[in-house]
Amino acid sequence: MELKLPENAYVNKFIAKSKFYERVTLSRKLQNEFIRKIQKITWKYKLAEETIGISKTENVTEIQIFEIELKEQIIPKNVLKVIDKSIPYPILYIFTYKDNFVYGISLKENSVLHNYYFSEWNEEIEFDFRGIDLEKVYQKLIKSFIKNESKTKDIFEDMIRIDSEIKQLEKDIFSLENKIKMERQFNRKVELNKVLLEKKQQLINISDEL
Repeated sequence: MELKLPENAYVNKFIAKSKFYERVTLSRKLQNEFIRKIQKITWKYKLAEETIGISKTENVTEIQIFEIELKEQIIPKNVLKVIDKSIPYPILYIFTYKDNFVYGISLKENSVLHNYYFSEWNEEIEFDFRGIDLEKVYQKLIKSFIKNESKTKDIFEDMIRIDSEIKQLEKDIFSLENKIKMERQFNRKVELNKVLLEKKQQLINISDEL
């Protein structure tokens, strides 16, 4: 789980959970999530022009790497949203629970959070921190998490769009299958099955483009 980064990029600074309370007004429920689900937050690396010698861009001036020690083997996504709203830069996460680990990354554009990508637990990823600028490095990091690579994989926006469409269709199909199992009215089942078949065909069409 070692990251091949220059020593200059190494920060290894503990961040108190209360720092995030100060930056963002949190409900009591979210504060409790911080306390119940997170043991420790460490700022491990700072990827910037002055630390790794790669030029910043207007969109990506820095990339942060945080290590989060968890109290249970569940990724606290609501807590991550609070962290990402507090930090204007893209963040690569390393989550640990006992001897287990998982990676995650936030997809941000102009400091606006759009999505998260996660690896499987204990899945090794060889991250490539090279690039002509920090924006290309960031895009490479996100690509490391995407399993559905298209023919247009060199066009980052297309890759993100296709992956998002596939995930949404898979979610819709799963939901429809559950509804069909629960539905008792025959006519309603027929209608749901029709929609399900359409969704499955859409998924096949997208998969054929890959």
